Amino acid sequence: MTVSAQFRSGKGASDENFPVASLLIRRQHRPVILAFYDFVRVADDVADHPALTSREKIRRLDRLQASLLGHGDEEPEGVVLHDNLRRHGLSPWHALCLLRAFRQDATKNRYADWDELIGYCRLSAMPVGRFVLDVHGEPRSTWAASDALCAALQIINHLQDCAADYRNLGRVYLPLAALAAHGLGVEVLDRKRASPALTRCLQGLTEQVAALLERSRPLPALVRDTRLAMEISSIQMLADRLVATLALRDPLSERVHLKKSEMLLTGAAGAALGLSRRILMRTAPSLPAAG
Repeated sequence: MTVSAQFRSGKGASDENFPVASLLIRRQHRPVILAFYDFVRVADDVADHPALTSREKIRRLDRLQASLLGHGDEEPEGVVLHDNLRRHGLSPWHALCLLRAFRQDATKNRYADWDELIGYCRLSAMPVGRFVLDVHGEPRSTWAASDALCAALQIINHLQDCAADYRNLGRVYLPLAALAAHGLGVEVLDRKRASPALTRCLQGLTEQVAALLERSRPLPALVRDTRLAMEISSIQMLADRLVATLALRDPLSERVHLKKSEMLLTGAAGAALGLSRRILMRTAPSLPAAG
């Protein structure tokens, strides 16, 4: 039986915090992006499955990798992505980086400090943005801003799900140094409500995420594809909204995800803002050279 048949969580693109190949993305690019998403989704489901041992998770991730590289046809998501990558002349490198992150999830449950967490994001998040940029033929000069955005999105997810990750998987992405700075151990994540000390810790991490988002601001102006720029602006506004939500709510006792209606309205506002900025950028007169 395939990995997907046994261990899929049932979560799909429409359940994510941020749009995946929305209608803003050009039609010719959506199939390969969705194939990439489906592959990553099933690998993520394996890595997060509470009933699998670390060894079983890695074995099944190895099977997914084999199918991705064309060395077997057992896993349909790998076969579909392999075919799409070949058709578009794209490398499997970004998907392979993500598989490294999922293997790490199977064996590593703690992160010492912020730098170590960012190191994880280099495997688990940054390849996603780089892949989408590659699909659009964007230059590598866009990668730095994209990396900051993707790391921010990943850590937002970690903050939202910090209690569930600990309770269900024994996994803690919050840097141990940040917890220790407030006199805390990981066991505080199993409480019904966040203590004042944990609240301060989470707010500090949220501020670091906000700094990542600031580093990502130039990205819509850097990409050449207007529709992709609108998609990025939409994602940035959703991320801003979630950061504001995390600053006010307790992820141990409250829902810190946006409702579907909030996602649609916020995303649409971000896309509209991105388009208006794009138009202004193109129509603004050039400044005269200094005399």
